[in-house]
Order: sequence, then structure tokens, then C-alpha cells
Amino acid sequence: MGYVAALCCAVCRRLGIEGTPAIVHHQRTGTGKMRASHYRTCPLCPLHHQGSGFGVHDMGRSQFADLYGFSEVDLVEETRGLLVEYLPAEERT
Repeated sequence: MGYVAALCCAVCRRLGIEGTPAIVHHQRTGTGKMRASHYRTCPLCPLHHQGSGFGVHDMGRSQFADLYGFSEVDLVEETRGLLVEYLPAEERT
């Protein structure tokens, strides 16, 4: 989780803003009401996480994807790719 947060906000990075401090967001897509494992996470700053009106929890997944042009799952997969060396073997598929 520390490696995830250290990447800085995935949304800000895609928008060309580097170094935004982040917290870890657990993927919700495809998990029902449960949050995903620690291996299905991405870093998001507070603005893009929740409480601002522009975060994934504020807008919902489809509206978030419509606004930014990428989904929560896209961000999780990108994060997994950046940190693949830290994933256990069973998570690398």
C-alpha cells in the first residue's frame, strides 16, 4: 500500500500534474459492495477520491469515467503494471 501511495495521484498524473500526494483507493468495480484486495488499488488524491464532488466516490464510476476519459479499473491496471515486481505470482496474470 505504501508503494501505491508513493506513486502519487493516478488521475493527476494522467492530467499532467506530477507529485500530488495520494491515498490508496480500493477498486469497487466488479466487487459488489465489498472493497477489493490490496492488490487491486490505485493512488488518488483527496480531490479525486471523495468529498470534492469530482472524486470516484462522489460521482460514481460511470460519471467519473465519462468526465476523465478513463475508468477506475484503468487506473488500477495501470498501477498494477507500474508495481508488477511487488505483486505475488498469483496476482501477475
